[in-house]
Amino acid sequence: MAMHFIFSDEVVLLFDFWSVHSPAGMVLSVLVVLLLAVLYEGIKVGKVKLLHQALMSLPSHPDQLIEEADRMSEGSDSPPVSRTHHRWFLCHFGQSLIHIAQVVIGYFMMLAVMSYNTWIFLGVVLGSAVGYYLAYPLLNMV
Repeated sequence: MAMHFIFSDEVVLLFDFWSVHSPAGMVLSVLVVLLLAVLYEGIKVGKVKLLHQALMSLPSHPDQLIEEADRMSEGSDSPPVSRTHHRWFLCHFGQSLIHIAQVVIGYFMMLAVMSYNTWIFLGVVLGSAVGYYLAYPLLNMV
């Protein structure tokens, strides 16, 4: 395997079955890798928006959390379960799943670049640029 970047239309990407042997296959592979990079940038923005939503669902003052717990425990023999705590747990669980997806896609892109094929590398770089351009204006809507 070459340990330097080469311009070639033959490459094996990520798995043995993803073997490219033609210019058309290379164009399709670059497009797939480009879309993975766009998805990666979109996931990063989605994770930030979910974190913002989770933080906004928390009470602004600790006394509000105590009052909510007291209201929920009145007339109940069971310990209070805060709706805020439940919402925070669900948001945290969602963020954890999104983080797993982000890590997996990030490693797939890294391994694709490690094929040392210049076309694939350019697809990842261009996909990251396009993803950043499309996704980051959405942060202003938070």
